[in-house]
Amino acid sequence: MSHELPSGVGGHPSLTLDHPPTRFAPRPVVASTTGWGTENQFGVQGRFTRQERSAFGPLGRLLDDPAVTDVFVTGGVGVWVDRGRGAEPETSLHLPEAAARQVAVRLVSLGGRHVDESSPCVDVRLGDGLRVHVVLPPLAVAGTALSIRVPRAGALSLLDLDGRGFFPPGALETVRGCVERRANVLVSGPGGAGKTTFLGAMLSQVPASDRIVTIEDVAELRPRHPHVVALETRQPNLEGAGGVDLSRLVREALRMRPDRLVVGEVRGAEIRDLLSALNTGHDGGAGTVHANGLHDVPARLEALGALAGLGVDALARQAVSAIDAVFHLERRGGHRMLTEIGHLTVTPDGRLSTRSGPRG
Repeated sequence: MSHELPSGVGGHPSLTLDHPPTRFAPRPVVASTTGWGTENQFGVQGRFTRQERSAFGPLGRLLDDPAVTDVFVTGGVGVWVDRGRGAEPETSLHLPEAAARQVAVRLVSLGGRHVDESSPCVDVRLGDGLRVHVVLPPLAVAGTALSIRVPRAGALSLLDLDGRGFFPPGALETVRGCVERRANVLVSGPGGAGKTTFLGAMLSQVPASDRIVTIEDVAELRPRHPHVVALETRQPNLEGAGGVDLSRLVREALRMRPDRLVVGEVRGAEIRDLLSALNTGHDGGAGTVHANGLHDVPARLEALGALAGLGVDALARQAVSAIDAVFHLERRGGHRMLTEIGHLTVTPDGRLSTRSGPRG
């Protein structure tokens, strides 16, 4: 059965930018462009302490807007704000390069990390999940690049998402079936499509008796569940020592007897450790990847497998055995939605592929 998815005010420089057979088999979802999808409900104001608010300087007032999901700054160039309609220039505010860098350094320091010429790219989490990413010049050619992702004030449930039009007809039952049957799932989609929010909502459906271990570069998952152990990577110190990456955390998590092992975003060699774990009895696991569509997921996994030293054949067989369902999300015109459900297969020549509908 298939589903039809039905501080400076004035001129702004940015305005002039010249498992076994009983495992779950998903039903297909066919994409559409109208009739459903979430709108601005993801852009809800985060909760900050007084110290955190002061660290944002003139950007603080933008974060008071409950519609804001993202704030972007390029020092000396412009400020952009996403209120669910895509990034738009903020004409009432301009940060010179020195001011943008000062704000960036303060925020990174507040998150317990450092950013300087020796470590010019940093990701940190503040407060209840607000995410800050910084790239300093000369890597950021035009000026300090500061990106701020604002979390919801509270985690959404699957019913919340359904009430906002996130699911096409029948898809909510499919997702619940994955959770109940302990299917291993992969959530794909572009940046800002709601992958973390959707994964958090799924984990909120997990039985209270299950122990969930989440592993992320920056801890953003906040499921409504009584037993969640959140692990977060750590960058090396100034001497280059003390760093802990995702691969290491996946291996450590396996020693913590997780009932559900979750990697917030798979982006490197940790794909090998995750697939190995999901192939050795750790059912009910999950992860997310960046991909433009369901049929682009195999290429993305192959690229990640290459980083881990996995050949195409080995990656394909491990992935098909480990992952039961792939959920692809998209963002169209400010609407975030589940557009495709499928599963991974192996082609006759040993390459990884995807297929909509049930296995077999």
